[in-house]
Amino acid sequence: MKDRVIRLGSGAAALATLFAGLAFTQAAVAADKVKVGVIVSLSGPSAVLGQQARDGFELAVKELGGKLGGLPAEVIVVDDELKPDVAVTRVKGMLERDQVDFVVGPIFSNVLMAISKPVTDAKTFLISPNAGPSVLAGKSCNPYFFVTSYQNDQVHQISGKVAQDRGYKKVYLLAPNYQAGKDAIAGFKRDFKGEIVAESYVPLNTLDFQSELANIAALQPDAIYTFMPGGMGVNLVKQYQQAGLKIPVLSAFTVDESTLPAQKDAAVGMFAGSNWAPNLDTPQNKAFVAAYEKAYNSVPGSYAFQAYDAAKLIDSAVKATKGDLSNKEALRAALLKADFKSLRGNFKFSNNGYPVQDFYLTKVAKRPDGKFQTEIVEKVFTNYADPYAKECALTN
Repeated sequence: MKDRVIRLGSGAAALATLFAGLAFTQAAVAADKVKVGVIVSLSGPSAVLGQQARDGFELAVKELGGKLGGLPAEVIVVDDELKPDVAVTRVKGMLERDQVDFVVGPIFSNVLMAISKPVTDAKTFLISPNAGPSVLAGKSCNPYFFVTSYQNDQVHQISGKVAQDRGYKKVYLLAPNYQAGKDAIAGFKRDFKGEIVAESYVPLNTLDFQSELANIAALQPDAIYTFMPGGMGVNLVKQYQQAGLKIPVLSAFTVDESTLPAQKDAAVGMFAGSNWAPNLDTPQNKAFVAAYEKAYNSVPGSYAFQAYDAAKLIDSAVKATKGDLSNKEALRAALLKADFKSLRGNFKFSNNGYPVQDFYLTKVAKRPDGKFQTEIVEKVFTNYADPYAKECALTN
């Protein structure tokens, strides 16, 4: 047997060792199918984010012939309603009733923090196609947790570096009051050395920003940095335009392919930080964008691409282990290897299960066909590993 040594001893000890080896051999057989539980937000103001992730994942499975790693794939999709308690109940159902082999999701970090322990305690691999909180990247890293997006701080750090490089002296910061919002502000501050004129946190799912915009108008910063995903971003951008403000806006997830169909011209010219954009020039990305637009009649965003990559990651790991889903150590090694062609191009995992990748400044543009998308302006970081990986005790 590969990588297994049987040492002959005397009598019963030798027989025991032999039978243990035979039992191991019999157990190492391919499963008859792969079951994946996808848990994302599919209702409320942020539903479009979960819909993009679900659609991106399902598109990859469809392109793989309904299989993952050569095995028939059963994909179970549930709505976490952006409620941590609801998410825990539903993920436990997927683990105990459906007995899924992998859990993919969620979108929001507060939901991820709620489900991470029950999933990983069950020794089931949890693959996040979006949320990448700092608290799970360092000392609390977990061998059953992988991220196909980024560590939350990194996409926000892009705007901080750009603000610093462009000489902005005073910046107003605006984010929702939950883990990802705090990571956003921390990420921006990592490279920005100027003055923070205000650091404003609003409740998650806030849709009225009149008081914040009035404060911005009074303070007159050189730039605004904001992280407002989903419906929050839609309303903020519309209200910003209505307020007649002309202050440069840097952001992450406030203006992206999930929000642009609603924001439209109000978002054109606004900047964002990302690990990807629809116009990223790789052959696999061009094919993905065309296939996604054909299937769903909309421009894919990072939520869709990262979930698509999550499916390809699972496919590569199941293939590498020849369908033996019971061998968790081999599955982890295969996931860590990331032996698939990511839509983003160059990509690998750090020891903490978070990606090492390039990051870009993007800008909202209106395409000749009337649709809106983010487009790459410049590369800001190359092969960038998150700063928390050094605190993780896991090894590659």
